[in-house]
Amino acid sequence: MAQLVMLTAESGGAARVLPSLTLLGHHVTVKAMSPSALVEHGDASVVVLDARKDLVAARTLCRMLSGPVQAPPVLLVLAEGGFTAVSRSWGAADIILSSAGPTEVEARLRLIAELERHDDRGPRPDPDRIEAGELVIDASAYTARVRGRALDLTYKEFELLKHLAQNPGRVLTRAQLLQEVWGYDYFGGTRTVDVHIRRLRAKLGNEQEQLIGTVRNVGYRFELRGRSHDTDDDDASAR
Repeated sequence: MAQLVMLTAESGGAARVLPSLTLLGHHVTVKAMSPSALVEHGDASVVVLDARKDLVAARTLCRMLSGPVQAPPVLLVLAEGGFTAVSRSWGAADIILSSAGPTEVEARLRLIAELERHDDRGPRPDPDRIEAGELVIDASAYTARVRGRALDLTYKEFELLKHLAQNPGRVLTRAQLLQEVWGYDYFGGTRTVDVHIRRLRAKLGNEQEQLIGTVRNVGYRFELRGRSHDTDDDDASAR
Protein backbone atom coordinates (compact mmCIF):
# COMPACT_ATOMS: atom_id res chain seq x y z
CA MET A 1 0.00 0.00 0.00
CA ALA A 2 1.47 3.34 -1.07
CA GLN A 3 1.51 6.53 0.96
CA LEU A 4 0.13 9.29 -1.28
CA VAL A 5 -0.27 13.02 -0.78
CA MET A 6 -2.89 14.68 -2.98
CA LEU A 7 -2.53 18.43 -3.51
CA THR A 8 -5.74 20.09 -4.69
CA ALA A 9 -7.84 23.23 -4.39
CA GLU A 10 -10.97 21.08 -4.70
CA SER A 11 -13.17 20.48 -1.68
CA GLY A 12 -14.60 17.02 -1.26
CA GLY A 13 -11.41 14.96 -1.06
CA ALA A 14 -9.76 12.50 -3.41
CA ALA A 15 -13.09 11.24 -4.77
CA ARG A 16 -13.66 14.57 -6.55
CA VAL A 17 -10.19 14.62 -8.15
CA LEU A 18 -9.38 11.01 -9.09
CA PRO A 19 -12.43 8.85 -8.25
CA SER A 20 -10.78 5.53 -9.11
CA LEU A 21 -8.09 6.12 -6.51
CA THR A 22 -10.65 5.64 -3.74
CA LEU A 23 -11.27 2.08 -4.98
CA LEU A 24 -7.66 1.12 -4.30
CA GLY A 25 -6.07 0.37 -0.97
CA HIS A 26 -3.61 3.25 -0.79
CA HIS A 27 -3.41 5.71 2.08
CA VAL A 28 -4.23 9.16 0.69
CA THR A 29 -3.72 12.43 2.58
CA VAL A 30 -5.41 15.41 0.92
CA LYS A 31 -3.77 18.82 1.32
CA ALA A 32 -4.11 22.30 -0.17
CA MET A 33 -1.95 23.10 -3.20
CA SER A 34 1.24 24.32 -1.51
CA PRO A 35 4.80 22.93 -1.30
CA SER A 36 4.64 23.40 2.49
CA ALA A 37 1.93 20.72 2.57
CA LEU A 38 4.66 18.10 2.16
CA VAL A 39 6.62 19.10 5.26
CA GLU A 40 4.73 16.67 7.51
CA HIS A 41 4.60 13.93 4.86
CA GLY A 42 8.20 13.24 3.94
CA ASP A 43 7.45 9.52 3.77
CA ALA A 44 4.97 9.93 0.89
CA SER A 45 5.84 7.81 -2.14
CA VAL A 46 3.97 9.92 -4.74
CA VAL A 47 2.45 13.40 -4.89
CA VAL A 48 -0.85 13.40 -6.77
CA LEU A 49 -1.22 16.97 -8.08
CA ASP A 50 -4.62 18.20 -9.23
CA ALA A 51 -4.04 20.19 -12.44
CA ARG A 52 -7.57 19.99 -13.84
CA LYS A 53 -8.68 23.58 -13.24
CA ASP A 54 -5.59 25.76 -12.78
CA LEU A 55 -2.77 24.70 -15.10
CA VAL A 56 -0.64 27.76 -14.35
CA ALA A 57 -0.64 27.13 -10.58
CA ALA A 58 -0.10 23.41 -11.09
CA ARG A 59 2.82 24.01 -13.42
CA THR A 60 4.51 26.34 -10.93
CA LEU A 61 4.05 23.91 -8.06
CA CYS A 62 5.13 20.93 -10.14
CA ARG A 63 8.37 22.64 -11.11
CA MET A 64 9.06 23.47 -7.49
CA LEU A 65 8.49 19.88 -6.40
CA SER A 66 10.64 18.44 -9.19
CA GLY A 67 13.48 20.88 -8.52
CA PRO A 68 16.30 20.66 -6.00
CA VAL A 69 13.92 20.28 -3.03
CA GLN A 70 13.55 16.76 -1.65
CA ALA A 71 10.07 15.78 -2.76
CA PRO A 72 8.40 12.59 -4.03
CA PRO A 73 7.67 12.15 -7.77
CA VAL A 74 4.58 13.93 -9.09
CA LEU A 75 1.59 12.34 -10.82
CA LEU A 76 -0.40 15.08 -12.59
CA VAL A 77 -4.19 14.67 -12.76
CA LEU A 78 -5.60 16.43 -15.84
CA ALA A 79 -8.87 17.13 -17.53
CA GLU A 80 -8.86 15.97 -21.15
CA GLY A 81 -8.10 19.39 -22.58
CA GLY A 82 -5.05 19.82 -20.37
CA PHE A 83 -2.77 17.41 -22.20
CA THR A 84 -1.72 19.95 -24.82
CA ALA A 85 -0.43 22.36 -22.16
CA VAL A 86 1.89 19.95 -20.34
CA SER A 87 5.52 19.58 -21.39
CA ARG A 88 8.60 17.80 -20.08
CA SER A 89 9.79 21.04 -18.48
CA TRP A 90 7.05 20.68 -15.85
CA GLY A 91 9.07 17.87 -14.25
CA ALA A 92 6.15 15.51 -13.58
CA ALA A 93 6.88 11.79 -13.36
CA ASP A 94 3.64 10.94 -15.20
CA ILE A 95 0.21 12.31 -16.15
CA ILE A 96 -3.24 10.77 -15.98
CA LEU A 97 -6.82 11.73 -16.81
CA SER A 98 -9.16 12.23 -13.88
CA SER A 99 -11.51 9.72 -15.56
CA ALA A 100 -8.91 6.92 -15.59
CA GLY A 101 -10.02 3.56 -14.22
CA PRO A 102 -8.51 1.87 -11.15
CA THR A 103 -6.35 -0.49 -13.21
CA GLU A 104 -4.65 2.40 -15.01
CA VAL A 105 -4.22 4.37 -11.78
CA GLU A 106 -2.61 1.40 -10.07
CA ALA A 107 -0.33 0.73 -13.06
CA ARG A 108 0.92 4.31 -13.21
CA LEU A 109 1.61 4.44 -9.48
CA ARG A 110 3.51 1.15 -9.70
CA LEU A 111 5.60 2.33 -12.67
CA ILE A 112 6.48 5.58 -10.92
CA ALA A 113 7.63 3.64 -7.86
CA GLU A 114 9.72 1.29 -10.00
CA LEU A 115 11.37 4.16 -11.85
CA GLU A 116 12.30 5.81 -8.55
CA ARG A 117 13.81 2.61 -7.19
CA HIS A 118 15.86 1.88 -10.30
CA ASP A 119 16.75 5.42 -11.32
CA ASP A 120 20.50 5.35 -11.96
CA ARG A 121 20.67 8.47 -14.08
CA GLY A 122 22.36 10.47 -11.31
CA PRO A 123 21.22 13.79 -9.88
CA ARG A 124 18.35 15.62 -11.54
CA PRO A 125 19.31 18.47 -13.84
CA ASP A 126 19.13 21.97 -12.46
CA PRO A 127 15.57 23.15 -13.33
CA ASP A 128 16.75 26.77 -13.24
CA ARG A 129 19.29 26.23 -16.02
CA ILE A 130 18.18 25.99 -19.65
CA GLU A 131 20.65 25.34 -22.46
CA ALA A 132 19.87 25.62 -26.15
CA GLY A 133 22.99 25.50 -28.26
CA GLU A 134 25.10 28.50 -27.32
CA LEU A 135 22.27 30.10 -25.32
CA VAL A 136 22.30 29.48 -21.55
CA ILE A 137 19.50 30.80 -19.32
CA ASP A 138 19.88 30.84 -15.54
CA ALA A 139 16.41 31.48 -14.12
CA SER A 140 17.61 31.80 -10.52
CA ALA A 141 20.15 34.50 -11.41
CA TYR A 142 17.96 36.15 -14.06
CA THR A 143 20.74 35.97 -16.64
CA ALA A 144 20.88 34.82 -20.25
CA ARG A 145 24.18 34.34 -22.08
CA VAL A 146 25.21 33.61 -25.64
CA ARG A 147 28.75 32.20 -25.94
CA GLY A 148 29.36 33.50 -22.43
CA ARG A 149 28.22 37.02 -23.33
CA ALA A 150 25.49 38.33 -21.04
CA LEU A 151 22.40 39.65 -22.82
CA ASP A 152 21.08 43.00 -21.64
CA LEU A 153 17.41 42.06 -21.23
CA THR A 154 14.55 43.83 -19.53
CA TYR A 155 12.52 41.87 -16.98
CA LYS A 156 9.73 41.07 -19.47
CA GLU A 157 12.18 40.21 -22.24
CA PHE A 158 13.90 37.74 -19.91
CA GLU A 159 10.58 36.24 -18.74
CA LEU A 160 9.41 35.87 -22.34
CA LEU A 161 12.65 34.20 -23.45
CA LYS A 162 12.63 31.88 -20.43
CA HIS A 163 9.01 30.89 -20.98
CA LEU A 164 9.61 30.11 -24.64
CA ALA A 165 12.73 28.08 -23.81
CA GLN A 166 10.88 26.12 -21.12
CA ASN A 167 8.38 24.99 -23.75
CA PRO A 168 10.57 23.94 -26.70
CA GLY A 169 8.66 22.98 -29.81
CA ARG A 170 5.32 24.12 -28.39
CA VAL A 171 3.48 26.72 -30.44
CA LEU A 172 2.37 29.57 -28.17
CA THR A 173 -0.18 32.06 -29.43
CA ARG A 174 0.19 35.74 -28.66
CA ALA A 175 -2.84 35.52 -26.34
CA GLN A 176 -1.23 32.61 -24.45
CA LEU A 177 2.02 34.51 -24.04
CA LEU A 178 0.19 37.57 -22.74
CA GLN A 179 -1.65 35.39 -20.22
CA GLU A 180 1.33 33.28 -19.13
CA VAL A 181 4.07 35.95 -19.15
CA TRP A 182 2.31 39.27 -18.63
CA GLY A 183 -0.50 37.87 -16.46
CA TYR A 184 -4.28 37.92 -16.33
CA ASP A 185 -4.39 41.59 -15.23
CA TYR A 186 -2.59 42.90 -18.33
CA PHE A 187 -4.89 44.89 -20.60
CA GLY A 188 -2.55 45.72 -23.48
CA GLY A 189 -2.92 44.27 -26.96
CA THR A 190 -1.09 41.31 -28.46
CA ARG A 191 1.11 43.71 -30.45
CA THR A 192 3.35 44.05 -27.40
CA VAL A 193 4.34 40.39 -27.82
CA ASP A 194 5.55 41.07 -31.37
CA VAL A 195 7.57 44.07 -30.16
CA HIS A 196 9.25 42.05 -27.42
CA ILE A 197 9.99 39.19 -29.83
CA ARG A 198 11.61 41.63 -32.25
CA ARG A 199 13.78 43.04 -29.46
CA LEU A 200 14.74 39.58 -28.24
CA ARG A 201 15.82 38.49 -31.71
CA ALA A 202 17.93 41.61 -32.08
CA LYS A 203 19.66 40.99 -28.75
CA LEU A 204 20.21 37.30 -29.49
CA GLY A 205 22.06 38.26 -32.67
CA ASN A 206 21.97 36.97 -36.21
CA GLU A 207 23.19 33.46 -35.36
CA GLN A 208 20.81 32.87 -32.46
CA GLU A 209 17.66 34.78 -33.43
CA GLN A 210 16.34 31.72 -35.26
CA LEU A 211 15.82 30.03 -31.88
CA ILE A 212 12.54 31.96 -31.80
CA GLY A 213 10.46 30.79 -34.72
CA THR A 214 7.27 32.34 -36.04
CA VAL A 215 4.30 30.11 -36.87
CA ARG A 216 2.43 32.09 -39.50
CA ASN A 217 -0.88 33.56 -38.28
CA VAL A 218 -0.61 31.66 -34.98
CA GLY A 219 2.25 32.69 -32.72
CA TYR A 220 5.79 31.71 -31.76
CA ARG A 221 7.78 28.59 -31.00
CA PHE A 222 11.20 28.01 -29.46
CA GLU A 223 13.27 26.09 -31.99
CA LEU A 224 16.05 23.98 -30.43
CA ARG A 225 17.49 23.35 -33.89
CA GLY A 226 17.37 26.99 -34.84
CA ARG A 227 15.23 26.60 -37.93
CA SER A 228 14.50 29.68 -39.99
CA HIS A 229 11.49 31.66 -38.83
CA ASP A 230 8.72 32.69 -41.13
CA THR A 231 7.49 36.24 -40.82
CA ASP A 232 3.76 36.77 -40.81
CA ASP A 233 2.06 40.07 -41.38
CA ASP A 234 1.72 40.94 -37.69
CA ASP A 235 5.38 40.21 -36.96
CA ALA A 236 6.54 42.09 -40.01
CA SER A 237 4.68 45.23 -39.01
CA ALA A 238 6.34 45.13 -35.60
CA ARG A 239 9.85 45.10 -37.14
